[in-house]
Amino acid sequence: MSPTHKCRKPSSGANRAKNVKMSRGLVRIIAGEHRGRRLPVLVHEGLRPTGDRVKETLFNWLMSSINQATCLDMFAGSGSLGIEALSRGAAHIVFIENDRVVAQQISDNLATLRETDKADVVNASALSHEFTSAAIKQFDIVFIDPPFGKEMVANSIDRLVSENMLAQNAYVYIETSHNDSYDLPAQFCLLKELKTSQVNARLYQLAAN
Repeated sequence: MSPTHKCRKPSSGANRAKNVKMSRGLVRIIAGEHRGRRLPVLVHEGLRPTGDRVKETLFNWLMSSINQATCLDMFAGSGSLGIEALSRGAAHIVFIENDRVVAQQISDNLATLRETDKADVVNASALSHEFTSAAIKQFDIVFIDPPFGKEMVANSIDRLVSENMLAQNAYVYIETSHNDSYDLPAQFCLLKELKTSQVNARLYQLAAN
């Protein structure tokens, strides 16, 4: 993993950008092996794929760390973040999705891309004991993009830390609405931040012991 970087303080109004609207029912892979591919997603209540502008910025932040990384897409939804990571060279992705039909769509899209050998799709709640990281002990990169307004971020971080799921210097990406707030333990350092009209996107790194 990359060395620990200098932490930042969350801002309240800097780095604003406009979201790029995606075609209804489709997500686009921006770069990598599957660049330009468009994959179907369900039009489903609460399903909110990360917009292209935010996704592109996130993977620019992770450019030097994504290759051969082991990743967890903790509230996978469309699977857009995990699939983008695979396209850009990640070694393995674990997708956690509570809705059975939505989880099946992720599996179908992975089959279409012939990437099933590099991924596990777990139909379970990311905050329940149905999901375990026993097969993959630790993750280099974790994507946390939970349903808005549910205050799930702190519980997600607690689980990652208490069950020792994070590799040394692991990166944690968190995407929330402007109305959602959370506090992270002191060992998480804010590296990057982007605010759009709809979301707060932040990249943290776990400080080295």
